[in-house]
Amino acid sequence: MALMFPRLARNFIKNGYFPTDEPTLERSLSALAPSPGSLCILDPCAGEGVAIAEAAHALGREQVKAFAVEYDAERADHARKLVDRCLYGDLMDSLISRQSFGLLWLNPPYGDLSRGIDGNIGYQGKGRARLEKLFYQRSLPLLQYGGVLVFIIPGYVLDAELVGWLTRHFADLRIYRAVDTQFKQVVIFGRRIRQREQNADKAKTARSLLLQIGQGDVNAEELPDVWPFQPYSVPASSGEPEHFYRVTLEPEQFADEVQRLQGLWPSLDTHLGAVHQVPRPPARALSHWHLALALAAGAISGVVTSRTGKVLVVKGDTHKEKSLATEYRERDDGSVAETRILTDRFVPVIRAWDMTPGSPTQGQVLTIR
Repeated sequence: MALMFPRLARNFIKNGYFPTDEPTLERSLSALAPSPGSLCILDPCAGEGVAIAEAAHALGREQVKAFAVEYDAERADHARKLVDRCLYGDLMDSLISRQSFGLLWLNPPYGDLSRGIDGNIGYQGKGRARLEKLFYQRSLPLLQYGGVLVFIIPGYVLDAELVGWLTRHFADLRIYRAVDTQFKQVVIFGRRIRQREQNADKAKTARSLLLQIGQGDVNAEELPDVWPFQPYSVPASSGEPEHFYRVTLEPEQFADEVQRLQGLWPSLDTHLGAVHQVPRPPARALSHWHLALALAAGAISGVVTSRTGKVLVVKGDTHKEKSLATEYRERDDGSVAETRILTDRFVPVIRAWDMTPGSPTQGQVLTIR
C-alpha cells in the first residue's frame, strides 16, 4: 500500500513534535480493515493531519469521516485541508461526544507532566505522571466499544499502571517496535471491550509481555511489512459525534468578536447616558413613611424653592440608627433582671445647601432631620 500524501510534516517539526515515520505509518495501516457502513475515526494529536488522513483513505475515503484535534495553529491549518473536521486547540479544552469513533489513532506528546501548585491537573493516576497517560485517559472514552486503538508511544513509558489500563480496557493486544528507532517507539494495537468481557489468561499474558518490553527486558518485534494476522476491523459508527468543539474561543474567533462588538462602547449610552427625568409631584402630601422611602431612593434631591422664596439645593439620604430600650423585671428570689433591647431605626436626613440671596446662612450646608 502506498501513502496518499507526501510527507510535508517535516516542515512542521518544532516544540518536540515529531510525526510518525512513513514506514511505521504504512505498516500500521495494513493492520486495519473497514466494516460495512459509515465510519468515524479520530486523531486527538493530529499534527499536520497526514496520519489520520492516510487512515481514512486506507479504510475507504467515501465511507469515512476523519476528525482531528491539533494544538499548534500552523499544523491545524494544514490538517484542515486533509480531514473532515479539525479542532485547533488543546484536547483538554474540548468537548467531544463519548464513544463516537471506531478508530482512535493516538500518538500523543511525550514527556513528564509538570507539577503545579494543585498537582498534575487532569491526570488521575498514582504512577509516574506522563503526557502519554494523560492523553490516553482523556481519549479513551471517545472510542466506542469494539473500536480499534493504535497507540504509538516510547516503549519505556509502559509501566505497571499504564499496562494495567491497557489490559483492562482492550483485548487482542499486540505490540511491535516502530520501524524508525530514533525515539524508541512501539505501536500497540487493541480492541476496546468492557472489563467483564476480558479473558483473564490472555490479559495476563499480554500484561507480562508489555511489562517486559517497558522494563527493557525484552525487545519488541519490528512491525511486520505484511500484516500476518486477521486485520483489526474498524466498526461502523451510529452517526457523527453530536459534540465536537473546543470550550473556549479560538484566538481568531475572539479577535473577530471583539471587532464585531467593539467592546462596551456601543452600550455606553445605555449604562451611563440615561437622561435624568424629573419625577412627577406626588398626588398628596407624603407621610413620614413615604418620605423615608423617597429619601432612601434619592428621589428627593436638586433645587427646591419654598413659597417664602428660600432656595435650597437638597440631597436626601437615609441611615440606620439603633434605639436602646431597657426593661427591668423582678425575679422570684427578689433580684432584678435587666434586659436591653436594641431596635434598628431608619432615619431620613436631608442635607441642604442654602443658596437664598441675602440669607444669613447663604452658602452653608444645613442638615434637616
